[in-house]
Amino acid sequence: MDKKTLLNDYRKQEDKICLAQVLDKIEMSKTKEKLENTNFLDMYQISLVENFLRKIDYKNYKLYGGYEDSERKILIVYPEKYTDEMIEKNYPKFLKVVRIKLQEEDYGKFSHRNYLGGIVKLGLKREMVGDILVRKDGADIITISDFASILEKELPSLTRFQNSKIEVVEIKDLKVKIPEKEEIKIIVPSLRLDNIVSDLIRKSRSKAKTVIEQERVFINGKSETKLSKQIKLGDIITVRGKGRFTVKGIDGTTRSGRTVLIIEKYV
Repeated sequence: MDKKTLLNDYRKQEDKICLAQVLDKIEMSKTKEKLENTNFLDMYQISLVENFLRKIDYKNYKLYGGYEDSERKILIVYPEKYTDEMIEKNYPKFLKVVRIKLQEEDYGKFSHRNYLGGIVKLGLKREMVGDILVRKDGADIITISDFASILEKELPSLTRFQNSKIEVVEIKDLKVKIPEKEEIKIIVPSLRLDNIVSDLIRKSRSKAKTVIEQERVFINGKSETKLSKQIKLGDIITVRGKGRFTVKGIDGTTRSGRTVLIIEKYV
């Protein structure tokens, strides 16, 4: 089946472009008998690509973002002859880390938004950058290997980082930060997705409906647009731009029959 036919079911132009690039990588991998990788995919694109690869019954791929719980990942496709061990040995070739070490007077001064905003301000491509792991004394920015030296060179031109130490390190030396969490409780009429998202983002049901329909909500890493989707204990709900939440338990019901949910919020 040709590329055009395979993409006929997809209405969004950006989806077609993303999947066409994936098909190109698969073809290159087969032709050259070597590993091929995409740039970084966001959570929506990861869900889109995984569903597409299942649809075409393609199994020779891995998603890798530098560490286990990364949100942004690259897609690696490989020929049949490659084993898991062979692929993992190649991980350092795909990704590097650009480490920013702040001056002591700047400790705790910058958030994820400041680091990402700096990259955007420089006019650099977002798809070349993966997760940004922020610490009090700086940040580790995961990048496509070929892009690391460019980012290292450009970041010091930003006033906020001109006195910082910036260097490229190997992906194995990534400093993974254990996420901080806080426990909150929400009260919902049912375990429907739209009810829960409404409370999590502190917006009306109609606003939550819009957010879900905009494909900004993910359950356990998979895009979900069904408003009535029933949420289960242990589900991880990510609302793009609003945060990540784990449904930890039920703390009874109110007199009116509403459910009290215990939520673990990543902060």
